[in-house]
Amino acid sequence: MSEENITRIHLNGKEYILIGTAHVSKHSAEQVKEVIEMEKPDAVCIELDEQRYQSIMDGNRWREMDIFKVIKEKKATLLLMNLAISSFQKRMASQFGIKPGQEMIQGIESAKEIGSELVLADRDIQITFSRIWRGIGMKGKAGLLASVMGSIFSKETISEEELEKMKSQDMINSMLQEFTESFPSLKRPLIDERDQYLAQKIKDAPGKKIVAVLGAAHVPGITNEIQKEHNLEKLVEKPPKSKWPKIIGWSIPAIIIAIIAYTFFSNPEVGLQQTLSWVIWNGSLAAIGTAIALGHPLAIITAFLAAPFTSLNPFLAAGWFAGGVQAYMRKPNVADFEALADDVHSAKGFWNNKVTRILLVVVLANIGSSIGTFVGGADVIRLFFKNF
Repeated sequence: MSEENITRIHLNGKEYILIGTAHVSKHSAEQVKEVIEMEKPDAVCIELDEQRYQSIMDGNRWREMDIFKVIKEKKATLLLMNLAISSFQKRMASQFGIKPGQEMIQGIESAKEIGSELVLADRDIQITFSRIWRGIGMKGKAGLLASVMGSIFSKETISEEELEKMKSQDMINSMLQEFTESFPSLKRPLIDERDQYLAQKIKDAPGKKIVAVLGAAHVPGITNEIQKEHNLEKLVEKPPKSKWPKIIGWSIPAIIIAIIAYTFFSNPEVGLQQTLSWVIWNGSLAAIGTAIALGHPLAIITAFLAAPFTSLNPFLAAGWFAGGVQAYMRKPNVADFEALADDVHSAKGFWNNKVTRILLVVVLANIGSSIGTFVGGADVIRLFFKNF
């Protein structure tokens, strides 16, 4: 049996066998099967949480999605990012003729075959996203969203030889160094904290011999972190929401309303100009965002009408209204949900599928409205100083 991509750790009378895999590598899946069958471990840990485990095991999960509930619970952006990441993995997997996550599926099947206990060792993906989202600021959010969405348009291919090289320790450390430099605020919740969580779950797994099926990027960190004790409860805490977004969210509307009200009282003509500027900038940019998403004409009109009002209320968003109208006018059917897994392979599929188009309407209408708030607000202030 080849020891390539395998790290063995002996600690406190237990043996831990870490298999560094690529999530779209056929060789990784074969190696997982070989190692588990030969080592016959007491437990097999896989880099999945409960939600992703259910997603892998239940191929029909999309049929049960309630798109109105997704919009209502403000999860459109999260779901869109999930699908974008999925599209990149699926495109890579399709290139090599295997399922994405095949090595995890193989780990699950092999564990059952030899009677090993299966341990879902990764942190809940919702918590990871939450800790990322609340820790990177507005600029980081925009950059991350652009980077992830950009992966949909990428046509880049990679050879299986290059994929195997990517699993080596030197290559992984080099990639992590580049990742840290590009997105320094992402590395901690996405890599470092999960290394700690995975290490503790692997260390706590039952039995004397443990096999862990992991993405190669996590192996160096886990090798180091498994020597320490980590508080899992602390690692799954959702960070407290910053007060600043709420303060800014209420301050901007309050300032805009106060300026327009004062201007109307002093000079009704200028006050009318300010109001029109606010309505046109907010409404137009939200409508343009909806149009870029190829939204239904009524969804575009809804975005235009809703944005000037929703921008004055932090509890509301133009995209929710536009997305709701889009979902009503172009309600997805079973075929759309069934095609979702394939349609996320390409930008064309994202725009053509009724499910992802609704998500795009929500996200792009909100982005347009947000830009409109700052541009329209700046123009309101400009007119105020110009005339007074």
